[in-house]
Amino acid sequence: MRRKTKETDIIVEIGVDGGIETGDRVFDHLLTALFFYMQQNVSIKASYDLRHHLWEDLGIVLGEELREKIKGRKIARFGSAIMPMDDALVLVAVDISRPYLNLELDIKESEKGFEVTLVREFLWALARTLNATIHMKQLAGVNAHHIIEAAFKGLGVALRQALSESERLESTKGVL
Repeated sequence: MRRKTKETDIIVEIGVDGGIETGDRVFDHLLTALFFYMQQNVSIKASYDLRHHLWEDLGIVLGEELREKIKGRKIARFGSAIMPMDDALVLVAVDISRPYLNLELDIKESEKGFEVTLVREFLWALARTLNATIHMKQLAGVNAHHIIEAAFKGLGVALRQALSESERLESTKGVL
């Protein structure tokens, strides 16, 4: 899946072992954790003008790629994780049905490159293009790196569960 605008040029291919090269070392680190816990190989190549545009547009492309991968399939729909990392403890819950984001991260110790504003842009773009409700709630922690990395790891586990095959359509309405 490719998204090329005046601000970004991003290619995401899930199921391909091509590495992650966004040009943002922090984002590469977090995406590596996300896909490791999703248990998916991925190839991501990106160029960008501003980090904000990179994070938002990569969320859009990832949501589109995942939506395409599950098209016509019955999926488990729901996934969740409580992820510890040193001082951090983060709860993540996902429902693949409609777009919504609830992000409750309260970072006390900042670290260069780990900004909640960028995380919010990535997650909201992912939620609206994948049609996913994503809840992320920090239960403990102070360090920005630990909290945000725990959030990405938890998202990987929750997405792995939610996107897995199901024998039935997981909806009492008969449609997601």
